[in-house]
Amino acid sequence: MAPIALTIAGSDSGGGAGIQADIKAMSALGVYGASVITAVTAQNTRAVTAVHGIPLDVISAQIEAVLTDLDVRAIKIGMLATPEIIHNVAESIAGFDGPVVLDPVMIAKSGDALLVAEAVQTLRDVLLPRAAVLTPNLPEAACLLGVEPADSLDQMAAQGHDLCAMGSGAVLMKGGHGKGDICHDILVSASGVVSEFQAPRQRTRNTHGTGCTLSSATAAGLAKDLPLTEAVTQAHGYLQGAILQADALNIGQGHGPVHHFHQVWPL
Repeated sequence: MAPIALTIAGSDSGGGAGIQADIKAMSALGVYGASVITAVTAQNTRAVTAVHGIPLDVISAQIEAVLTDLDVRAIKIGMLATPEIIHNVAESIAGFDGPVVLDPVMIAKSGDALLVAEAVQTLRDVLLPRAAVLTPNLPEAACLLGVEPADSLDQMAAQGHDLCAMGSGAVLMKGGHGKGDICHDILVSASGVVSEFQAPRQRTRNTHGTGCTLSSATAAGLAKDLPLTEAVTQAHGYLQGAILQADALNIGQGHGPVHHFHQVWPL
């Protein structure tokens, strides 16, 4: 049977991030992607123009429908938008004993907010301790900790360690918002730095959905029973290839998406 991963996230009508990016990444890596939609966004490469939260009973019904029928091996959680949705999702997955990848989605690539301010504390208290791995970018990590964004590898490692102390099994600190010609991601556990991932910083505006893609690709690896470090290594390499061909994909007039199927139909 094909390995199955579940994504719980918002829908991106432009197809570059959210549920759409998650299912594309999972499929590209040989994993069957199931989905639970928490919000519908009117979104393209330039802006998020509307957000509609899905009713709580419909969210929980989606989760129940998937988990009572499909043999889900890993869950990725993305956009949750409000404290009420966060509590609802946490309660609905309470009986799931597999790994959870939590991507603390707060801001779209366009700069539009996807998480209300009062939900940050709820996310930190309710879902962060449930995560096998948390995947924040530098601004998201800083927001969860109430500090300034890290501007060095040492600070990234320290903030990752502090987030682990809040209950996450591991933290993948994503360095895409950093500076320099080399982009650094750091996988941190409570005991310290586990692995560091480096790649040349690619000069492109087409990075819409990179965070969703990396977290869902990691969940895909975990669904295939890969150890966490190996799952992140696979996801990191896959994302770099997707970014490399993003300009050739040439979608939209703003921050375009990466090429999720670059291994299947290269450009």
